[in-house]
Amino acid sequence: MPRKGENIRLRKDGRWEGRYSKGKRDGKPLQGSVFGKTYKETKEKLVQAKAALKETNKTLTEKQKEAMKETFQAAAEEWLEYKEPIVKESSMSGYQHILEKYLIPEFGDRIVVDITRDDVTTYSTKLLANGGISGKGLSPKTVSGIISVLKNVIDHLRRVKCVPTMEFDGLALKQPQKQLRVFSHMECDRLTEYLLNNLSFISLGILLSLYTGLRIGELCALKWGDISFDEHKLHVERTLQRIHKPDEHGHKTQIIITTPKSDCSVRDIPIPDDIYNVLVNIKQPDDCFFLTGSESFFVEPRCMENHFNRVMKECVIEGATMHTCRHSFATICVELGFDIKSLSEILGHASVSITLNRYVHPSMEMKQENMNRLSEFLRVKNRGSSDGKIA
Repeated sequence: MPRKGENIRLRKDGRWEGRYSKGKRDGKPLQGSVFGKTYKETKEKLVQAKAALKETNKTLTEKQKEAMKETFQAAAEEWLEYKEPIVKESSMSGYQHILEKYLIPEFGDRIVVDITRDDVTTYSTKLLANGGISGKGLSPKTVSGIISVLKNVIDHLRRVKCVPTMEFDGLALKQPQKQLRVFSHMECDRLTEYLLNNLSFISLGILLSLYTGLRIGELCALKWGDISFDEHKLHVERTLQRIHKPDEHGHKTQIIITTPKSDCSVRDIPIPDDIYNVLVNIKQPDDCFFLTGSESFFVEPRCMENHFNRVMKECVIEGATMHTCRHSFATICVELGFDIKSLSEILGHASVSITLNRYVHPSMEMKQENMNRLSEFLRVKNRGSSDGKIA
């Protein structure tokens, strides 16, 4: 129950909340809130908040005072308007989806300057524990993406309108290092043999990804005209993806074909001779999509994943996705002694460090080979020992 004159109450979630007046907007009173684990802590925070507001009001311009009353939803709309001319359509779609599905329902009516670090931490914890359609929680990577959009909206308001907002320093989620799947040499041989013995446009696409490192979206957008048979290379300049974009017919998503992930992703990739010999025998007209041999029909990424899963089942290979082909390509190239700079450009990375840190994964065979070098060292040491028996 509130204590008379102090406007402090115990919430159902066990926290104490103190409320105070922040003035008016459009003739309506605006309220600020502070939270604490105890009544005493909340009261102290309430006194500090009122004092800070009083001090701030002395120095703020009228424009800043108005911005102090801005809701998160209004700030988000302004941020989207700012970002639209400078980001890709797929990025805008992602931002809008995150805002509509997660952030607006949680923070939409909140005054931006009232959002605290505790609010963000509590929301992150909730998403990790209970987020998603199933209610079983979202991954740390997904939650980090949501919080990143929240940070961008709040930081934009602070930069543009010079109002004091919370700082996000130290709030980054720790993401566990995920062991990425790479084909073993035996799996790679088995898959290659299966694809060559069961040639189709789809199997040829998997083969091309395995031996050039193409991303799935780049493969789906590839056309036969992108392959230069004279120069034994293919040119990457498009990607195909499904984005969140509702339309008037009730569809929630749309397929778009656009430029690749980054400027560095527009590239030429030399084609290995054995793969070239397969391609040249089934060459299709330039305007045809590589995966269908048709000018009108294409294969979208999620359908390509389904095709890939069926191939994995036939090959008795578990735990792999289409992106495993890209990881495996990079790893095999390193094992064969590829120049890392060349490999980085083939993969379409902005820097060599991305190639090394994200996509190059020593296989068990490579680890075993390195460990076996210790045997040579031990043999030299053992030459000086007596009879090798335990004393």
